[in-house]
Amino acid sequence: MSALVKIRSERDQMSAIERRIADFVLENAQLLRDYSSQQLANAVGISQSSVVKFCQKLGFKGYPDLKLSISEALVRADSGNAAVPAEAAPQDRKSTLASSLWRRKSEAEEATRLINPPDAIEAAARAIAAAGKVFIIGLGEDDIHARAFSLKLSLLGILSVHNFDTAHMTASMSAAGPGDVLLVFSEHGKQPALCQICRYFREQRGRVITVTRHTSNALRAHADIALLVSAHDERAHIEPLLYHSALQHLLDGLFVNLCEADGERHASLLANLERIQPLLEP
Repeated sequence: MSALVKIRSERDQMSAIERRIADFVLENAQLLRDYSSQQLANAVGISQSSVVKFCQKLGFKGYPDLKLSISEALVRADSGNAAVPAEAAPQDRKSTLASSLWRRKSEAEEATRLINPPDAIEAAARAIAAAGKVFIIGLGEDDIHARAFSLKLSLLGILSVHNFDTAHMTASMSAAGPGDVLLVFSEHGKQPALCQICRYFREQRGRVITVTRHTSNALRAHADIALLVSAHDERAHIEPLLYHSALQHLLDGLFVNLCEADGERHASLLANLERIQPLLEP
């Protein structure tokens, strides 16, 4: 596991000072190659010994080992992100681009797996399975995953109430009761309307599960269970692809947990698929 992935996966369990170091390292990884431990300490506004303790807590002997691990990770990333030479044969170019994208998606999926411990996935699955109703909402592109996961729950015989309009969802939640679940998809977790919906739902004594990026955001503060996605790339056309791939991987794990934990739900899935199939045939 690279140092950057390890830092992302453990950040939420760190102390306030450790999080300050972690955030600086994650945001300025390229600069770290030229920073001494004292320079890093000065940049963050802490003592040099705090930097050393941070490195050791992550499993490194000291700051030089951490910096080496980060440098190696950046070299691998640069290699994977390198532009394909214009003179390359078309077939070679396609193969290189496909291989690079596959590798970056795999890395995002692995990082996402590491920051969502099995206990968190199981807790989310138990809450959904025990709920009388599961309310699901996502705005914009987030609705793509919200809609698809709502269908999967329906196939398992779990009653889901999907909506992509905050006003309609607020009205729908008047039927929510204790133990029901609100599942909120929001990549950046910054929409005030979704935060308000979460507050209202918790007043109904329901449980809130959020699915967001692994960043500090307002929506996570309202969650009983926060599921997180790690996907990072400097290229604007690549990062969204990594996010959607890692998110789908996370949701697939949750769906499999729900499906295999209960024989009746699995039987319901098979029965529903059998009913639907004739409707899809020409």
